[in-house]
Amino acid sequence: MSQPFPFSAIVGQDEMKLAILIAAIDPTMGGVLVLGDRGTGKSTAVRALAALLPPMKAVVGCRYSCDPADTHARCEDCPSLKGDGTKVRSHLVPVPVVDLPLGATEDRVVGALDLERALSQGVKAFEPGLLARANRGFLYIDEVNLLEDHLVDLLIDVAASGENVVEREGLSVRHPARFVLVGSGNPEEGELRPQLLDRFGLSVEVRTPDDLPSRVEVVKRRDAFERDPDAFAGQWKAEDEKIRKRIVSGRKRLNDVQITDEARTRAAQLCMALGTDGLRGDLTLIRAARALAALQGDKAVNDSHFRRVAAPALRHRLRRNVLDDSGSTARVQRAVTELMGA
Repeated sequence: MSQPFPFSAIVGQDEMKLAILIAAIDPTMGGVLVLGDRGTGKSTAVRALAALLPPMKAVVGCRYSCDPADTHARCEDCPSLKGDGTKVRSHLVPVPVVDLPLGATEDRVVGALDLERALSQGVKAFEPGLLARANRGFLYIDEVNLLEDHLVDLLIDVAASGENVVEREGLSVRHPARFVLVGSGNPEEGELRPQLLDRFGLSVEVRTPDDLPSRVEVVKRRDAFERDPDAFAGQWKAEDEKIRKRIVSGRKRLNDVQITDEARTRAAQLCMALGTDGLRGDLTLIRAARALAALQGDKAVNDSHFRRVAAPALRHRLRRNVLDDSGSTARVQRAVTELMGA
């Protein structure tokens, strides 16, 4: 496995890095959509974070890396892997980061009949697809706005249920498929379907650095990494370790972070002021603020957390306003200022 670029060495792109950290603290957030220029570190940040995360426990021999502690998310294979019948054997595996190519077939994504075993042994067996490999990890889709419609529909269903169901070629298989969906793309190359756009918990915008020192520093670090990846990673090991500890601590604190009725009212007022459809915006705003509080070690959600997560949680949920030609980010920031002050 090649050495990933250190997460802490990524220059700028603070909103993107924060959104990915929040998704790591609370994977139920709904994933992260990263829109912006090419070559701005979108895929680099995802792989860097996955390398930061501590290994996860998985059932030994399970093709879907099921969590031995989660009895509700077990696949159909796990009951036969219990060993002596009293305790499931587990081992540590790295958090998966799976790429979903634009040209992938549906069989490759959801899984299909294992033709090799069918022809050689005459056995109908299931060959897991990309969704199985991504279970409990990250599913990364570059140029997600160019993804074919039938795959978009499939992802919407799986993202909503957390389960992949395959009914074809005499097979009937269902297995857990819970992953953090991370999509990236350039808005100039095509818009994302509203149904999928709404499924992303957070949406962030990235831009090419427009100040000279930042551009020079990006090139300097990338060049150093490509010349000697191990040495460069060693220079940033201590900083990455600090982030890893924050993630681990944040996950432990997440359920203890208090959300008062006043905070819930604040979130609802902001969403009403912006005219967001449905209640998914309210829920995402609360969850993102809670995850941020856990990451920072705060005991309760307050306005400072809402200020930082409001734009990524709500900018992609706004209706177009023909009377207001300002961008969605500016509209969110204006509403936050009017409600919570500067």
